[in-house]
Amino acid sequence: MKRLVVLVVAAAALLAPAAASAHPLGNFTINRFSRIEGADHRAYVFYVLDMAEIPTYQAGRIDARAYARRIAAGARLQLDGRRVTLSPVATALAHPKGAGGLHTTRLELLLRGPRLDHTAKLTYADTNYAGRIGWKEIVVGATTRSESGELRAYPKNLLQSPLDVTSVTGELHPAGGPPPKLATGRELQAPDRVADSGFSSLIGREHLSALVILASLAAAFFWGMAHALSPGHGKTIVAAYLVGRRGTPWHAAALGGIVTVTHTIGVFGLGLVTLALSQFIVPDQLYPWLNLVSGVLVVAIGATVFRSRFRHRHPHTHDDHHGHASGPGPETGPSRGSLIAVGISGGLLPCPSALVVLLAAISLHRVAFGMLLIVAFSAGLALSITGIGLVAVFAKQIFKRASFDGRLVRLLPAASALVILAAGLAMTVRALPKVS
Repeated sequence: MKRLVVLVVAAAALLAPAAASAHPLGNFTINRFSRIEGADHRAYVFYVLDMAEIPTYQAGRIDARAYARRIAAGARLQLDGRRVTLSPVATALAHPKGAGGLHTTRLELLLRGPRLDHTAKLTYADTNYAGRIGWKEIVVGATTRSESGELRAYPKNLLQSPLDVTSVTGELHPAGGPPPKLATGRELQAPDRVADSGFSSLIGREHLSALVILASLAAAFFWGMAHALSPGHGKTIVAAYLVGRRGTPWHAAALGGIVTVTHTIGVFGLGLVTLALSQFIVPDQLYPWLNLVSGVLVVAIGATVFRSRFRHRHPHTHDDHHGHASGPGPETGPSRGSLIAVGISGGLLPCPSALVVLLAAISLHRVAFGMLLIVAFSAGLALSITGIGLVAVFAKQIFKRASFDGRLVRLLPAASALVILAAGLAMTVRALPKVS
């Protein structure tokens, strides 16, 4: 009994938010800010680069001077229609702690331009990290307010649709004051972050006793179940599919198993890309393609279910040797291929937190523990999806037994097929603009 109490307390502590922090815009983002201003009778650009955990991990050791030269080349400033040279004159680099024991990056640069003796028309474009997801903000003038506090405090109401400003035009006025100063000490180390997710915080626990490992696996299982209930992972599709194809509890359990395997393989595969192929493939650019593949799979599944329903409702008739026409045959259950396709579509998109756990496990030399956490997380995700599938299966059986209009019950499978088709088309349409 005493051990049980200790285990419950340990699990509760692991489920509580950790003191570490994670990047508010996501683990893949590379965020940029530029402020163009006049000072010391010159043009200056104050530039901030804020990289989340995964890009920081991929970058390895960062040479601030080398980054400054590269960023200066990509920050293109024109004054009165003429391209001017920006030279880095100061840098400040810090690596605030992020999710799962990984670090983020904050690099501040001061880029100096030519002398500025009159009000000039300016055109500025930031071409650095083109195509990477993240916050992109540019302001003109020393006193102009930044929406993100110069990448220190991202507005919560814009986290789902971050600013995407990569070029501006305007006027730059000369000024005689001192040039901008870069942050130092705690000011550089502590940008505003959101609380670390419970799952990714598990890998950073200091003392890994047997009890802590067991409690951590239980917590990972819990976070997987909770994650499955958030938007995504094909819950509606699974339910509609099992209703449309006369699914059984066994089919619901099989779907859960396929989701577990697919999600685990997806995390390890994306981790391999991050570690070995980052120079050729950017991990965050794979997600739109995975979304597109999931969408196409779901459309194909919906079409298969709908065709099956149409054939059942309108069977081919023929005369047997007694001269009687045969009626509709019995409905068939899910085929093995379609069952696998539904499971793959539900687990194909790896959770970014799981990838953070994998990378943190490699960094902390806890690979086996990290793999166990990911498997437990995937199993929890699968259990939630299996539970939703079971609810759909039992609900259909209840509908059949209840005294509902028979025609309404017969229409349920066809309606389910249409739901699957509509969901697949929506997924595909959302993914197409991002892969172009």
